[in-house]
Amino acid sequence: MTTSLRSHDALRGAILIAIAAALWATTSIAAKTLFNHSELEPIALAFFRLCIACPFFGLLMWRDRRNTTNRISRGLVIGLMGLGLLQAAYQGTYLWAVDLTGAGIATLITLCLAPVFVAIAAAPLLGEKPTRTTVIALISAIAGTLLLVSGDVRNPDAARLGGIFIAVAAAAVYAAFTLTSRHVSGGGSVFTTAFICFTTGAVALAPIAAGTGALDILPQLDGLDWLLIAYIGIVPTCVGYVCFFKGMQSTPATTSSIIVTLEPLFAALLAWIILGEALGLLGVIGAVVLTVSVLVASRSGSAARRKEADETSQ
Repeated sequence: MTTSLRSHDALRGAILIAIAAALWATTSIAAKTLFNHSELEPIALAFFRLCIACPFFGLLMWRDRRNTTNRISRGLVIGLMGLGLLQAAYQGTYLWAVDLTGAGIATLITLCLAPVFVAIAAAPLLGEKPTRTTVIALISAIAGTLLLVSGDVRNPDAARLGGIFIAVAAAAVYAAFTLTSRHVSGGGSVFTTAFICFTTGAVALAPIAAGTGALDILPQLDGLDWLLIAYIGIVPTCVGYVCFFKGMQSTPATTSSIIVTLEPLFAALLAWIILGEALGLLGVIGAVVLTVSVLVASRSGSAARRKEADETSQ
């Protein structure tokens, strides 16, 4: 009976994480649609996205704190504020890359290269020695990325080429966020982490959005524009993260990392169906190689960490 319940909980958790990945994938689609329909700047959209999420996660944090006696230390708050600055940088660069390139290719580069950067940086920073399988997977991921962007390199358009470099920068920022969160976010609840990160990110982006004039376009936005902004802030951000957090409670980390890998594939598929963004033959091959490589690297890295933990416990 207990085994059956665990299997049911694991399946439910996997489904929730898959839903989260699918919802997150719609972010770039809605953002690209918004950029095509209006003159809204990516920095303004990033600011609004975090602003919408702040009160939502603040409410969840308040509810959690009513049911627990855990207190948040000053050091934890400072660490989470640092994560918030990285979150702001990630939101701005990722949405900027979507605007300049496309929903599918920006998401593929950003979310698939981020684990590659994490694996590369984990060796000198965390002492995590990569396995031979991981090294091969990382080299394959880089090759897949080159195939993915081959069309843009052969026919260079300044904006799209710049967008590719910005997507790589977004991947690097996301990798820094991932590495930092390993040492910072473990002391608080997930909703506390989300609230402090998103609030700090929104505060950090506010003067940038205002100072660059990105908010001057607001009076010209119509109902569809505001609907898309609200969708990005509520559905993939609030609902998506809650599904992910709930799913993580009963899903092994390795399984969740594999399911989340589906997000860039979902985004590329939706970009092709809804926006007509075709990757081309080399681009499709590159996307498949990149995704499979990240999947293999993720599984290999998780197995290596479990082995190291077992050896340490002995």
